[in-house]
Formats: sequence, C-alpha cells, structure tokens
Amino acid sequence: MKVLKKPILRGAFPGPKARAIVDRDHKSLSPSYTRSYPAVIEKAQGVWMTDVDGNVLLDFCAGIAVNATGHSHPQVVKAITEQANKFLHYSGTDFYYSPEVELAERLNAISPTGKDNRVFFCNSGAEAVEGALKLARYYTKRPQFIAFIGAFHGRTMGAVSCTGSKTTQKKGFFPTMPGVTHVPYPNCYHCVFNKTYPGCKLECVKYIEDVVLKTILPPEEVAAIVFEPIQGEGGYVVPPKEAVVALRKLADKHGMLLISDEIQAGMGRTGKWFGIDHFGVKPDIITMAKGLASGMPMGAIIASSQVMSWKPGSHGNTFSGNPVCCAAGIATYDLVKKDLMKNSVVVGNYMMAELKKMQRKHPVIGDIRGKGLMIGVELVKDRKTREKDHDLMEAVIQEAFKRGLLMLGCGTNTLRICPPLIITKQEAKVGLDILDQVLKKVAKKR
Repeated sequence: MKVLKKPILRGAFPGPKARAIVDRDHKSLSPSYTRSYPAVIEKAQGVWMTDVDGNVLLDFCAGIAVNATGHSHPQVVKAITEQANKFLHYSGTDFYYSPEVELAERLNAISPTGKDNRVFFCNSGAEAVEGALKLARYYTKRPQFIAFIGAFHGRTMGAVSCTGSKTTQKKGFFPTMPGVTHVPYPNCYHCVFNKTYPGCKLECVKYIEDVVLKTILPPEEVAAIVFEPIQGEGGYVVPPKEAVVALRKLADKHGMLLISDEIQAGMGRTGKWFGIDHFGVKPDIITMAKGLASGMPMGAIIASSQVMSWKPGSHGNTFSGNPVCCAAGIATYDLVKKDLMKNSVVVGNYMMAELKKMQRKHPVIGDIRGKGLMIGVELVKDRKTREKDHDLMEAVIQEAFKRGLLMLGCGTNTLRICPPLIITKQEAKVGLDILDQVLKKVAKKR
C-alpha cells in the first residue's frame, strides 16, 4: 500500500457491502459480541485498513492492541507462510518442534521473572490467566486470590472471577470461581479514598494490609495478587511506581505470588518488553497474549523454573505452541526488538505531547496518561469534579469512525489509543488532527 496522508472515504459510509455483511453477521453470530461501529474490513497493511466498500481507515486500536507489527507485516507473513508450507499442527504439549523452543527461548531471555524461566503456550489471554491461577495454587498450595476493581483478565470462568471491569461480564454467570477478593486499584485520578498522591501514603495498599488481610482474608491462604501493571480495560490507568513496589513487598511479606497480567501492556507496547519493567519490580508469573504473535491466536505463561514446577499432565492444551503461531511470534519478537519498541517510545512521546497541547484547548479532556503507545485520554464533564462523561466518549468514537479513524474506549469514559507499534509520527498526526476536529465538533453540541 502506498503512503497515505489521510483516510479515504468513498460516498455513503458505511457502504452497501458493509451494511449487507453486518446484517448477515447479526443473523449468524453470537449476540454477545461487542461492536462499536460497522467497520467491515477486507484488507489491511501497516496502520491502514480498507473496508469492503473501498474506504481506507486509519487504525488507532490495532485489533485491541494485538497487531503490534502492523497489519500483514511482510516479515510476519513470510514466517507464517514458510511454516504453513512445512506443517500446520502437531500438539506442542505432546511432541517436539523447533519453532516452539525458539520462541520460548526468546521470551525466557527477556522475562523479569528470573534468569531460569519456563514458558507454557496457549491460545489467548484468558487461557493464560486460567493457567496462571492454576499454577499459583499448585505452587503455593493456597486457594485464594487478590484482584483489583477495574481489572480485566478475560471472560472464562477463572479469569472473569478476577475481572472487575463491568457487571455485564458477570451478570447471569454466578457463582463464578470462589476465592477472589477485589480491592481498589492505585488510580490516583479517581482515588476511592479521596486522597492525593503522594500525600496519601499509598492508602490503597495499606487498605489491603490493614483492612482486607485483618478482617476478611487470611493472608496465609492467598496464593497470589493478580495485577495489571497498567490497567487496560479499566481505563489505561498508570499507577505510581511506589504502589507497585509496595504490592511486591506485601506479597513477599505474606508468601504470596505476584502475577503480572501483561496481555495488553506486554510485547513492547509501553516502550519496554513488559509494563512491569517500568516499575523495577520482579513478578513471579507473567501472562501474555495480544501482541505476542501479531494477530495469530497465541497466549503464554512465563515463570521461573522454581515456580513452574508442575508435573507432566497437570496442565496441557491441544493447540499449545502451534508452530504457525510460534513462527509469527518469532518474527514479531525480532521486529519489536530491532525497531518497534524504540518506535513506541518515540511516537508515544510525540503523541503524549500533542495530546497535552490538545488538552489545553478542550476542557472535556480531564487526564492524559500512558506509557509508549498505550495511551488513555479521559473525558470528563468537569475538570474540577472529574465527573466521568461516558456519553461524550461514545460520541467521539462514533464521529471519529465517520471520519475514517478507528478508536475504542476503555473504562467508563476513556479513549484508548493503542495503534500498531509501526506507526510513524506523520500517521499519528493524521489521527490526532482528526481527534482534535472531532472533539471540537462533539463538545459544541453538549
């Protein structure tokens, strides 16, 4: 695809072919799917996506932070094609093949869990979380977990039990997995204790120690703290470094493991391999997925050999370490290591600076936060009260779509900016200019 300067919209949008496919979709697929707008994609390259009617759209969501290397990166496509021509599948939990070992070696080398690590491959983030919960129970011989309000860890039964994002994700499914206690996340913009950092003295962590572990949850029964170093679906919330350090100390004090959910923040998106690398904290278990294989379905659990000591047969997966997915993962790793992690920092810093300028023009922007190309723009009704404006967020997303910019929300009222890591400053500027125009238009109507 040639270099584009802006989205290309052809006539009525969405077009007739897109509307027809959406109608067929509604008659064929589960109504549980969440679709923000009728983007019906036919092909994509880099950060540009072409729909079935020929409209060319700029991608600021990367398939929900999945397409780390951009869409159909030639090096990833080549790796997939070469492996597919060799063989497609031969279960990695029962047999051996090189791509699975090669990707595991790469991940083990960068994991902050220790020097001697082990990987378990699976098919998704939710599966990785399920496996991490099992591993934590297996290793500690303890049944309980601490998770956070606002967290999203997946929708399978164990993962959704740790999720604390939206009630709709749990409504109708109780009882979920027992043994999960939710506590407030270190969210300084919306502190539930009405404190201000750093004068708060980390009240959110003290609450776990002084209230939760002394009144309702015996610490000696807690297997792990399940934690997103940067909260994803909860609103792209970046906690203070001291809070993450304090959680590690709390876990160590009581013999708990710390599980770092890196499903959205991992694989270079934040400018480091893992989100938790920004805080100088060593986790015991890491969960990965999304950007791991540039869009191929793949998840992973990483832990030290001491923690990942379960016996053969205690955990397995038919499609674990699929060779085609592993080939895509190896290519993704190499691209991220070579250029894209650095690009995440450079373009991410540029976007943060431009958004700060935009904030001065638009009173509806309450907070801008993030690391690398994991950026949240929180929209509010009033900056002083910080009252959340969900309707404005939805209106901005819809208007941006009409102008050819694909965005998603996270939390109640935050715009999620997570483009492919291959995005250039010029392409980022195109999207930010559209967002600026959209905010101007939508805010006027309110």
